[in-house]
Amino acid sequence: MRLRHTAVAAIGALALTLTLSTSAYAAVGDFVYSYTGPDGSIQTSRLVDPASQVCHTLPEAADEDTSTPAHSPSNLTNATVTVFTGAECDGESFTLQPGAQASERLKLRSAFFS
Repeated sequence: MRLRHTAVAAIGALALTLTLSTSAYAAVGDFVYSYTGPDGSIQTSRLVDPASQVCHTLPEAADEDTSTPAHSPSNLTNATVTVFTGAECDGESFTLQPGAQASERLKLRSAFFS
């Protein structure tokens, strides 16, 4: 009986550890941005609870030869985000604090959440 309680406690502790470590590596909330679709219309997309410490290349704006940069980012997450003019977090950068937004003049192709 004691062994079963110990095993249950160990499994519970492991589950709690995995849950806490996963959430520690993600921004909570949405990162919203606009881009020009293939038909020329303005579209909106979002990253939901984006992973932190990882470069996120925006798929709609990734290819500099076939797409225009995304623009008008809104950082509705709880993390600071640095946006980049190039894919793979390359090029010039600009930082947005949690809750901040920028105009369509701010162009981006990738983002990094800290």
